[in-house]
Amino acid sequence: MNSSNAESHGQELKMKEDDFLVSKTDLKSNITYINQCFCQITGYETSELIGKNHDILRCDLMPHGIYNLLWEHLKTEEEFFGYIANQNKDGSYYWSFLNVTPYYENDEICGYFAVQRMPTQAALDIIKPLYKEMCKIEKNAEPALLLPLSSAAIWQAITKEYQSYAEFILSL
Repeated sequence: MNSSNAESHGQELKMKEDDFLVSKTDLKSNITYINQCFCQITGYETSELIGKNHDILRCDLMPHGIYNLLWEHLKTEEEFFGYIANQNKDGSYYWSFLNVTPYYENDEICGYFAVQRMPTQAALDIIKPLYKEMCKIEKNAEPALLLPLSSAAIWQAITKEYQSYAEFILSL
């Protein structure tokens, strides 16, 4: 699914306003539930995704720095909001506005719920060039500097008017 060549992605598919993709994972990001809309958009059957790591959908348009931010939020049991591109079974991809939140059983975190909705074009007009720049930085960075340099790019995009990544994302 994922390729190291940033130009290898297929056709972009657009989500519809009423698309509502839901997935549930364990703590290691292995898929334990997906709704029917998720299957329709991605082209996978439920049986092809249950038990697989969510990385099966990773698109090469996504910088590692964004996933790092996602995990930083989740490790502190905070919900995460962000824009992501996922790669479908046929090589096409789609952009979505993502919310991931921890879920609990018996007062212990045991996994994550993720909901994806259609992003606005205005938000994507800001996010796509930013992610492209982050991917370029990551491609040229030494492994030890990949995340610090990529993260620095997003923090530079977040001006002084925003107090956090979440505030920036939710303002788009």
